[in-house]
Amino acid sequence: MRLNDDFTKPTVVHAAKLDWVASPARGVDRRMLYRVGEEVARATSIVRYAAGSVFPSHTHTGGEEILVLDGIFEDEHGRFPAGSYFRNPPGTSHAPASADGCTIFVKLWQFREGDEAQIVRRPGEGEPGFQNDAVTATILFDDGHEQVYLQRWASSASINLSNHRGLELLVLEGELSVGTQRLVSQSWMRLPAGENLMTNAGVQGAYAWIKDAPLQHADVLKLP
Repeated sequence: MRLNDDFTKPTVVHAAKLDWVASPARGVDRRMLYRVGEEVARATSIVRYAAGSVFPSHTHTGGEEILVLDGIFEDEHGRFPAGSYFRNPPGTSHAPASADGCTIFVKLWQFREGDEAQIVRRPGEGEPGFQNDAVTATILFDDGHEQVYLQRWASSASINLSNHRGLELLVLEGELSVGTQRLVSQSWMRLPAGENLMTNAGVQGAYAWIKDAPLQHADVLKLP
């Protein structure tokens, strides 16, 4: 499968409008945003766990990055509510589940060679970020190769994010207008390097997860 794998042009997916696709684990469904491969794939997805669902224990051969969007995500290490953020580098493993159900944003097989940073951020944790026009800005991860952060903007704010490496954005709350596109919760955007993000927040403001990094690292781990 190859889905949205052209990194040379802007990509927008309104995930909330997509159908859910069943995964191999009962009760775990996906909305696919980007994918190269079959069941083992370089992928970005929205994943929904039904109440009581369990995904089999697995090792993150290519690394895994997660943001909990709603509900409580669980594994043998604890219970993690909406707003929790993880980076599970290659070689780590867990058995994810959700007693009450949850929705998560997941990126697989997108780690660089040698990236072994393991991060767990609970809601509200992180470092203060450059606010620019934002009301709040929180850095979740920054290793010099990529920066992952959250920003919240006030009602009708005008936003201009510079883009030297590549930008990826997931709207968590509120609304952003980009050209003729209206991005709401679970809308995902990817911009190639050199194309700044020019947008306006809606009347309710907006809150987004953002990654400032090459859309694919030159030394990204190779798929088997």
